[in-house]
Amino acid sequence: MRVDVGETIVWRLSLASVRAHVFHLLDTDEGRERFWAVRSAAGDGGFELEFPGGLTTVVEVVEREPPARLALRYFGADVELSLAEREDGGCLLEMRCRCEDPAAWVELHPGWVSWLLVLKAAADFGVDLRNGSSERAWSQRYVDQ
Repeated sequence: MRVDVGETIVWRLSLASVRAHVFHLLDTDEGRERFWAVRSAAGDGGFELEFPGGLTTVVEVVEREPPARLALRYFGADVELSLAEREDGGCLLEMRCRCEDPAAWVELHPGWVSWLLVLKAAADFGVDLRNGSSERAWSQRYVDQ
């Protein structure tokens, strides 16, 4: 597979969990704090996330269709999360990320893989794969931020 910097990033994830459960993790402060951020605070039109080390960002919710779709503006990128039911009761998640900045794209491309696997661990196994330390964050090249 050849991927060029600047192309839409597309990753897919197969989950054993039903899509309502996965959507809950993506769409609520409680859920986001289980796998995504140290703190999540819902606000008008979006939510604020705080990461290890104190970095914060406001995420704009562009579109919300429970339990099937969530479109976000995240660190300057347009992100679409689509959830489809699997025949065996689980769900399929497709993440699409459009980012204009080539430098940001280079970081986002592998970052989404890490994010998706942490989501899968939380959704399917109830496990938090994050290391919980601000000294071992993504900026220090830790994938288990």
